[in-house]
Amino acid sequence: MKTMTISLRIPRYGARCLLLSLVVVLYAETVFPQQLRQTKAKRTNVLFIAVDDLNTALGTYEHPLVKSPNIDRLANRGVRFDRAYNQFPLCSPSRVSLLTGMRPDSTGVFDLQTDFRKSLPIIVTLPQLFKQSGYFSARVGKIFHYNVPGGIGTNGLDDAQSWNTVVNPRGRDKDDESRVVNLTPKRSLGSALSYLAADGTDEEQTDGKVAAEAIRLLEQNQDQPFFLAVGFYRPHTPYVAPKKYFEMYPLDRITLPKNVPDDRDDIPPAALWVKPANYGLSDTELRQAVQGYYASITFMDAQVGKVLAALERLGLAENTIVVLWGDHGYHLGEHGLWQKQSLFEESARAPLIVAWPKMKAKGKGSPRLVEFVDIYPTLAEVCSLPAPANLEGKSFRPLLDNHARKWKKAAYTQVQRQGQGRKYMGRTVRTAEWRYTEWDEGREGVELYNHTNDAGEYRNVANDPKHAKVVAELKRVLHEGRRGSR
Repeated sequence: MKTMTISLRIPRYGARCLLLSLVVVLYAETVFPQQLRQTKAKRTNVLFIAVDDLNTALGTYEHPLVKSPNIDRLANRGVRFDRAYNQFPLCSPSRVSLLTGMRPDSTGVFDLQTDFRKSLPIIVTLPQLFKQSGYFSARVGKIFHYNVPGGIGTNGLDDAQSWNTVVNPRGRDKDDESRVVNLTPKRSLGSALSYLAADGTDEEQTDGKVAAEAIRLLEQNQDQPFFLAVGFYRPHTPYVAPKKYFEMYPLDRITLPKNVPDDRDDIPPAALWVKPANYGLSDTELRQAVQGYYASITFMDAQVGKVLAALERLGLAENTIVVLWGDHGYHLGEHGLWQKQSLFEESARAPLIVAWPKMKAKGKGSPRLVEFVDIYPTLAEVCSLPAPANLEGKSFRPLLDNHARKWKKAAYTQVQRQGQGRKYMGRTVRTAEWRYTEWDEGREGVELYNHTNDAGEYRNVANDPKHAKVVAELKRVLHEGRRGSR
């Protein structure tokens, strides 16, 4: 056992106490190191899995075609939230909102360039809370925003204060970008409908490297409490995956959303950011885009499976809460729209799965409304950490035991538009039965959809006199939510 000499001017009684304390600590660390590590490890770990541009095209969400066996198994031992809503359907605003526990109006982040630290320099992010609480906090891949594919292998808009360790993998998909098929060549790859059935193995791709680095960090830090954030890049465009995943989805098995005559006629122009509808592409080209998206999901799912298998192999699963989320929804042709940045259900709703051995509601699908801004306070409560007072969400910890109990009555999403030299907001509120949307506080249009009989949001009934009372009530709920009364 190591010894040390300390010179301090303190009373003799205090010196004896200090010496005794040092002897006890040094003895304990020498004789009982494994026991001390085990005590430390009893704190609940967090495996925080973010998936870029993932919608609910997953087996566990009852998609008829997409294969996602690993995410499905995760849902079978946790809660799948069927009505989880992001606060801003664009990568950076959504992620900043989730990771700060604050709504976009509070973070001031509405685009892909703004650094939230400029307006919120002393805010404590979700991973930062764990770091400050003695956890090993690490990021692999995309958690805070950076451009895909341009920013792969860089820090992008990462937040250095949040982590002890960061890893920015870079795979052969970056080197193969010249081979990508771009169906919308006027758009850059980061916002195009583009795909590549890649050569090589899973492990060569960036997401394969994300999985490998996450497993390495699990192995190296299994004896201390950890918050490990693992950010996968696919299915974000370009849709790149090894060829075998494309072969799982023959074009003749892919169906496109139904074409409702005059669907867009009663929708405010501000809601329809893809013009012309479907970029003017043919059905064959649209199926090729969907094929790439589905292939990327199944490829990503395989990488998630590797990380979850490592968690089991290392004996960490029984003391770890796993949270898997897509940063927003994603259109695949509904209303002629593609990707995100709309306030329709396909864009505002996103997958959220939480699995924790201590929860009672396992293998359940919760029908209750939850928001991504709720994830921060939930993890703080689960891990017994003091939640910052500025959080604007509500912990859904009770839903992990009773997935169907009464809960929130409304979920809020917003997005920014620009036209005629000015910027304005679109805001929507989702209740159990309705979606109500205002563009520029109604000046650029209003929408109302009844999800009981119009789940596809095809009939805008905002101007129907029969629903005037519903419009008035949801207008009040929407504006109260904006003011913070939720």
